[in-house]
Amino acid sequence: MYAYDTLSEAINGLRERGFSVDFNLKENCLVCDNDNFHVDDFEIVEFHRFEGESNPSDQSIVYGIQSKDGIKGVLVSGYGISAEGISVAMAEKLRFSNL
Repeated sequence: MYAYDTLSEAINGLRERGFSVDFNLKENCLVCDNDNFHVDDFEIVEFHRFEGESNPSDQSIVYGIQSKDGIKGVLVSGYGISAEGISVAMAEKLRFSNL
């Protein structure tokens, strides 16, 4: 597994390794362009978590994701107090302690 000191280093490292699209998080799916990817449509290949010691808004996680049809991309999301409202199934899928 790769190790990065900053969120931007992680995103750049993933991009260099072919994770070229940006995924966005909706309540019960990921969205890329006009395509929706539900919980069973993708796998988390790797993730990198970043915590700010003094600023809660620095809490973020970047995922390297690959869809079942081979699309590789990046999802950046908050966690803790900055986590977004998502379905239980999506929360379970993205929960970093399951990896």
